[in-house]
Amino acid sequence: MNHVTVYKARKVITMDPGRPYAEAVAVMDGRILSTGTISSMQPWLERYPHTIDDTFRNHVIMPGLIDPHTHFLHSAGFMALHYIGPIESPGPDGINPPLVTRQAIIDKLRSIDASEADPTSPMLIWGLDPAAQGGHLHRDELDTVSKVRPIFVISYAPHFAYLNSPALEYSKVSEQTDVHGVRRYPDGRLNGQFVELEANRLALGSMRSVISSLGGTAGIRRMGKVAQAAGITTTAEMIFGKTGFDLEWDLHAQVVNDDGFPLRMGLVSLEFSLHGRHGAAAADFLEDAMARNTDKLFLHGVKFLSDGSYPAMSSRVTFPGYLDGTNGIRNDVPWEELHERMLPFWKKGIQIHCHANGDEAIDASLDALDRLQRLHPSFDHRFTIEHYCISRPDQARRLKALGGVASVNNYFVHYRSQLHSREGFGPDRSEAVARLGSLEREGVVFALHSDYSLVLVPLHPLTAAWAAVNRVALDGTTVQAPSERIGVERAMRAITIDAAYVLGLDGKLGSIETGKLADFAILEQDPFEIDPMAIKDIPIWGTVLGGRLQPA
Repeated sequence: MNHVTVYKARKVITMDPGRPYAEAVAVMDGRILSTGTISSMQPWLERYPHTIDDTFRNHVIMPGLIDPHTHFLHSAGFMALHYIGPIESPGPDGINPPLVTRQAIIDKLRSIDASEADPTSPMLIWGLDPAAQGGHLHRDELDTVSKVRPIFVISYAPHFAYLNSPALEYSKVSEQTDVHGVRRYPDGRLNGQFVELEANRLALGSMRSVISSLGGTAGIRRMGKVAQAAGITTTAEMIFGKTGFDLEWDLHAQVVNDDGFPLRMGLVSLEFSLHGRHGAAAADFLEDAMARNTDKLFLHGVKFLSDGSYPAMSSRVTFPGYLDGTNGIRNDVPWEELHERMLPFWKKGIQIHCHANGDEAIDASLDALDRLQRLHPSFDHRFTIEHYCISRPDQARRLKALGGVASVNNYFVHYRSQLHSREGFGPDRSEAVARLGSLEREGVVFALHSDYSLVLVPLHPLTAAWAAVNRVALDGTTVQAPSERIGVERAMRAITIDAAYVLGLDGKLGSIETGKLADFAILEQDPFEIDPMAIKDIPIWGTVLGGRLQPA
């Protein structure tokens, strides 16, 4: 006979608006049987053998936190490289220290070069933040480190690669190349800068297998522990299939389907890779592949990219552009063709996620959604704008009218808004980054995500909620665009039930309701009762996944 475990708590926050709080939650076969009190559950407890577990009697139980946009596999590979970033960052051997100045970066590169016995073996580096560390590296600058060793540097948000002259030769990049995203000096020479997918494929093609091998199953497990300590029970890998669909599925299946792994994970396929391998049959291939899904590991949707990176300053923005008069870049699919490439997935009901950081890229993404609706009208399609960093209030209204949703990286309000006010976008756009208040006013469903670890923010949904509620900049006092703040309840929805909605999982996850999977975050304080400025500091005991306790 099925056995019931009843977890008593100081409070159960259900995120069910009709029954928002409880004193206990009953679990059977990995699912939620009942919420309420021991007394209210008696119709169940009289019929089933049960145990009353008071492990969480002094804790707060919430739905398991959800980060719907992460990069575990590729992050793990990058995090195993030599590091030159401006913040502390975890690596295989501990915490890497930050490098604050440009000279410190060059000194570190020279130190790595000197430590390698073979002066011609390639050197792989990760972590440059051009906004915080004096701008982009370039070929001649890297040649001062070594003119014989190939040096490959990848930005923290891996949208840029920087190569010295030996690395250009190593990758067989000729001066005559006309690949999109390959940059040049004013005199026409290659300057060693490669921007976005097509250019990075050219620059790093010889190194991709090395980076992937440094991540692998051990890297995914390492990232899983980081997520679990933050109260996360579900996440989504948003560039699945970049190095090989079956290879990456096998790696994830080996780890995620293991009972001991503390997360569920959605895999969102990169359309650029699917299209390259399957052409017009890409949507058919993905639909067929979804037959292998389980409750723990599942193929979810498809991802398109319309521009570059907010932190790497390659987002596409409307007038007046960047402070220096330049602009970012368009990504791999020409904007006028976006809707055509999306249409086969749209017709099959495969959810589309479109990366768009800047307002010009958001316009292009909304234009594509508009064309899809005119060609093949659809309800509850959940077309998702990913990142939604620099936007306008009219875009929130249009997103609502077209039935779309947003997955927003709002950590940047705290971590980068003041930096980009001076470097990149100017004060107006930087102060109003991540307009959650505008989305709320227009009735758009949105989630909060980290993009971890390919941007300079932590993997910590409570910090995202804290930033959403307070919008306090890095100086600790300035409130950025106060009317774009949201309340605690809406912020908590954005990391639970609304994040589940964005991933199409709100029927299974995101709230503590009868029939849903028993995934919980166990907190030591109630985020609704404390000072909102303390939300990010709430201690986390750990998680429960499918009824199985996972202490951090």
